[in-house]
Amino acid sequence: MNQLDQLKKHTVVVADTGDFEAMRAYQPQDATTNPSLILAASQKAEYKPLVDKAVTDHKGSTLSGGALVESVIDSILVNFGQEILKIVPGRVSTEVDARLSFDTQGTIDKARHIIDLYEKSGASRERILIKIASTWEGIKAAEVLQKEGINCNLTLLFSLAQAVACAEGGIKLISPFVGRILDWHKKSTGKDYGPTEDPGVVSVTQIYNYYKHFDYKTEVMGASFRNKGEITELCGCDLLTISPSLLGELQAASEPISPKLNTEHAKSLSIERLNLDEKNFRWLFNEDAMATEKTAEGIRKFAEDIVKLEKLVQAAL
Repeated sequence: MNQLDQLKKHTVVVADTGDFEAMRAYQPQDATTNPSLILAASQKAEYKPLVDKAVTDHKGSTLSGGALVESVIDSILVNFGQEILKIVPGRVSTEVDARLSFDTQGTIDKARHIIDLYEKSGASRERILIKIASTWEGIKAAEVLQKEGINCNLTLLFSLAQAVACAEGGIKLISPFVGRILDWHKKSTGKDYGPTEDPGVVSVTQIYNYYKHFDYKTEVMGASFRNKGEITELCGCDLLTISPSLLGELQAASEPISPKLNTEHAKSLSIERLNLDEKNFRWLFNEDAMATEKTAEGIRKFAEDIVKLEKLVQAAL
């Protein structure tokens, strides 16, 4: 049995891509997208019809200027999501505009609009995860949305403080970014790390153990992998979202892998509970240079790609 099939026995495998053919090839349970993946996909000829449809659907719209462009982009995101839902049996994650990362009400409004578009297209909200950056404002927005039955995926997550705030807010799922944590530490220390001491793997393991120890229901989905070893070290995690290239590496490998994470072990650990209010969250986050820098960098990058998508849409209009 190849490593991908072995992994699927212990962890829900999710495709981290906007490429439909890759999803068909690797048969993941769920799929995640982000502005960068949608931007890359929308510039390929095979996905142009999804962009064209969003533009055509807005012919005769009373909207104009930035509001029109924003509405077309929302439609593009949902068009991609609809196609993905035809391929995967589970859920798709669709991201709100990263420029709303510090705007609680703006995030709530955008999430409600995206869910409305999905439901009007016939998709059930149970199959949609709204991706929101793990800022304090984003977490508070997700708390409100969860109470309305809108499930959220808190992304750009790099610290235990962010993870605990999400769990206490009853968030459906979090996406700790394994590879970007590794990137920061390699740059900071000049060291290379094997899979077992990889700082990203250590971080996700800590979060997983904390959640299971205290019986939090929030799902942990490791994301942003740099190598296959990071993935196999997190076998047993609730979910892992993996790029097509690494899915291919797992499928081509046959060495045995076994779960490294499990609830029973987490229960046996001695773990101190973290008490978080806004002041404590902001202080702990501020004290974590890696988390502060990588969250901000991720928000900037996703915002840049939304601006590029806006320019593409403006040209199409």
